[in-house]
Amino acid sequence: MFSYRRTPELPTREEALTGRAEPLFALPEKHTVLGNPLAGPYPAHLEVADFGLGCFWGAERKFWQTPGVWTTLAGYQGGFTENPTYEEVCSGLTGHTEVVRVVFDPAQVSYAALLKLFWESHDPTQGFRQGNDVGTQYRSAVYTHSPAQQATAEASRTAYQQVLGSSGYGQITTAVLPAAERPFWPAEAAHQQYLDKNPGGYCGIGGTGVSCPIGVAAAPGE
Repeated sequence: MFSYRRTPELPTREEALTGRAEPLFALPEKHTVLGNPLAGPYPAHLEVADFGLGCFWGAERKFWQTPGVWTTLAGYQGGFTENPTYEEVCSGLTGHTEVVRVVFDPAQVSYAALLKLFWESHDPTQGFRQGNDVGTQYRSAVYTHSPAQQATAEASRTAYQQVLGSSGYGQITTAVLPAAERPFWPAEAAHQQYLDKNPGGYCGIGGTGVSCPIGVAAAPGE
C-alpha cells in the first residue's frame, strides 16, 4: 500500500483521471471465505453498506468476520475516475478512497452495529492517512444507501465525536455521503479477500481504543 503524492490533496473533477467505460479485469465469482457471490444483484432481504477506513485489506477482514455479513467486496469510491486501477488510485489523481462494500442481513446484524465496528476499527480524525499509510485513498468515509442509513451514520458520527473529544482526540474528518453521488468501483481480484489468500499480509487497521456508544446512534427505522 503506497501513495505517489508527497503532500496528499484531493483532485478536482477537472484534474482527476478520466478512467474508462469498462473495467480492465474480471471480478471473482465468489467470496473466498463466505462462499457467496461478490457482485449483485443480491437477495432482496439483504442491505448494502460502504465504509472507508484505511487500507481495505484489513478492513475487509474485519467485516467478513462479523456474523450476519453475507459478502464483502474491496473497492474504490468517493472520487471521479471510472473503473480505476489500484495504481491510479494510489497516484492520488482519482479522488477515490479505498472502501469495503458490506452486504448484510439486517435481521442478524444492524447497520448501527456495523457503524460501531467501523468507528472502533480506525482513527477517524487523521484526515488523509491511517497510521503509516498516507494518501487521500486512506481517508475515512461512509457512503450510505438510504435516508435511514444517512441519518444513523450522521448520528453515530456525532456521538463518537463526543467520546473521542473527551478522550483527547480532535475532530472527526469522516465524510458521510449518499452512495448514489459517489459510485462504487470494485478493486482487482488480487485485492479481494487479500488477507484470506495471504494470512501473513500487511494489515494497517487499528482503532483508537475508544468505544463507540452504539445505543445513542440509532435513527428511526433502524
